[in-house]
Amino acid sequence: MNRNNVVLVDKNDHALGQMDKLSAHQQGLLHRAFSIFIFNGSGELLLQQRAFDKYHGGGLWTNTCCSHPQLGENVLDSAQERLFFEMGISCQLTFSFSFIYHAEVENNLIEHEYDHVFTGYFSADPILNPAEAADFRWCPVEEVLTDISVHPAHYTYWFKAALPQVINWIKQQGI
Repeated sequence: MNRNNVVLVDKNDHALGQMDKLSAHQQGLLHRAFSIFIFNGSGELLLQQRAFDKYHGGGLWTNTCCSHPQLGENVLDSAQERLFFEMGISCQLTFSFSFIYHAEVENNLIEHEYDHVFTGYFSADPILNPAEAADFRWCPVEEVLTDISVHPAHYTYWFKAALPQVINWIKQQGI
């Protein structure tokens, strides 16, 4: 699956064109992304450790799956396809919310994303694509929050930004 381009967007998520992913991250241009948070029947969150050779965030822990839809792709369809590609998981995803974040990350790169967040439920262990994910773990959300407060450098920026919003969204849904 080739994900070398990103869709450049305005602050209302209107597509402006596309650009090479690395160039967009070097220039810090706002682009479309998605983040997926999968929970099991016990309410544990499935975390992914990013493959160590990723161009940024290698070896860091993050949400279940994240990527960039391509120009003309439906974001939900792209998210489901990527979830299966990275984690071997096929399940129903629910759009939860979107948010914009901007952060300088390692290798002089800038994450500036209009992030569509999806949640889903799955109760088996994933089948990792080793080119994408080095490891996984199921964790109670409170344990994740505690570990983030003690070891923030072990987690991706977008995960730390999105997780409190996911928790609030779940509470608002009464889930």
